[in-house]
Amino acid sequence: MAAGPASQPVRFRIAGDHATRKIGDETIVVPVRARVADLGSIYTFNDVGGAIWSLVDGERSVSDIARELAAEFDVVEESALADVRAFLATLEDEGLVEPLAG
Repeated sequence: MAAGPASQPVRFRIAGDHATRKIGDETIVVPVRARVADLGSIYTFNDVGGAIWSLVDGERSVSDIARELAAEFDVVEESALADVRAFLATLEDEGLVEPLAG
């Protein structure tokens, strides 16, 4: 993913199939490949990461997700936007999300 904010994708969607479970404040994500859970690639997100994951739907923009996160966690929207962008970049690097054009 490119470094500059102007070149960053506006929306993302979940890439591939995943089993997702919320346990306490954590969200567990297990990719499913060839109809089998890839137990070598289990991801655990804290409450903020889980909230971002749940909002990635291909419809909401990155800014929409940041706005919702700022309201839910009572943080400044600019800070939430930076965190959302960084987390989505990590998820994209791991192949868990993919950017959508436009």
